[in-house]
Amino acid sequence: MRAELSPRDARDRMIVALDVKSVDEAAALVAALGEAVSFYKIGMQLAFAGGLAPIPKLVADGKRVFLDMKLLDIDNTIAGGVESVAWLGVTFTTIHAYPKAMRAAVAARHDAGGGSSSGPGLLAVTVLTSMDDADVAAAGYAQGAAALVAARATDARAAGMDGIVCSPQEIVAVRDAVGSDMAIVTPGIRPAGTGAGDQKRTMTPAMAIKAGASHLVVGRPIVAAADPRAAALAIGEEIEHALGSEDDG
Repeated sequence: MRAELSPRDARDRMIVALDVKSVDEAAALVAALGEAVSFYKIGMQLAFAGGLAPIPKLVADGKRVFLDMKLLDIDNTIAGGVESVAWLGVTFTTIHAYPKAMRAAVAARHDAGGGSSSGPGLLAVTVLTSMDDADVAAAGYAQGAAALVAARATDARAAGMDGIVCSPQEIVAVRDAVGSDMAIVTPGIRPAGTGAGDQKRTMTPAMAIKAGASHLVVGRPIVAAADPRAAALAIGEEIEHALGSEDDG
């Protein structure tokens, strides 16, 4: 993993999804979370409500930003999107794991960086965590979710991507496929005792870290909590404990 993409500390391993309806609501949540959170994800809901505008301030305040737009289009459009994202100063952005799209994104990031590998970390979205084998079959794939994730992770490594987005249940297989130098970012994180919602392939924070994830995306367990800061601190402590257990082992 490129040094500038690596977690600076345990807090950087938890990415809080700002899946809220307005910029004002997002700003209030960021203020409430304070120093408990150092990394935020901005997805479609907030981006389409003006959520790109706050990115420079978040970055200036020392926060990292994961812009999760899951780009998939013709090569020229992908290239233009990645070149524009590069100006925002985000740490990660996402591309659907189709070989041509990934290659176009990597080339555009290279061009935007003047031939260097600087710019946003490019994450390959393999199979959404809301999908199980039946959903994958309904989409026309003969292989199950786990096999499709592994195949797409291998394609992502070959394309020069920086990391993989997969469910926690595929972390071990993906780590085996891509090695130790790529980020593995996992949504579908649910602390013990919380509901899965529409996520079908989930895991607790500690289990995901121990399995080999580099970053965990946490949304509703924090955003919808009665006390979001307390929920974030509890998950952060669980991550630190899991990291400590790895070091002891």
